[in-house]
Amino acid sequence: MQSSGQTALPRAIPITAAIYLLALSLWLGGLVVLGAIVAPTVFRIVPAPSSADAMTVVFRRFDVIAISASVVALVSEAIFATRGPKPKKLDLVRALAALVASAIAVIEGVWLSPAIQSLHRDGAVRGFGPDGNELERLHRLAETLAKGELLLLLVILALLVAKLARR
Repeated sequence: MQSSGQTALPRAIPITAAIYLLALSLWLGGLVVLGAIVAPTVFRIVPAPSSADAMTVVFRRFDVIAISASVVALVSEAIFATRGPKPKKLDLVRALAALVASAIAVIEGVWLSPAIQSLHRDGAVRGFGPDGNELERLHRLAETLAKGELLLLLVILALLVAKLARR
């Protein structure tokens, strides 16, 4: 007869994987929708500075979602490592990608978005004056980090699906 701890272990992995996939989909999908649809549309249609004010609010709210999803990703990786079969190299690559993507989400949410918001609030205009130049620099950095984060999330998704296919 198996103990209840032994029967719980096999179920922990698929449940964790399902939650991980949902969080990953929300995080990845949100980045795509914001970067490819929402931001370009708002900045094209809504006049400045209202467009920047609106997008600042949107990005700050999304930062909370991204950081929350990153916590789910890291907890899921910890569960996989401690309750699943011995990790393979691709599992380690996925976990490292999740760690780096999570670090990016935290950097964006804790430092970058607040810095951009502060510059917007103080009246900075991208490319005009010292504050505008700093705003331009931070915007470029945010775009670069978001693209890297997106790439990492795609890698994580592919490796997670591969892990599930192996089972």
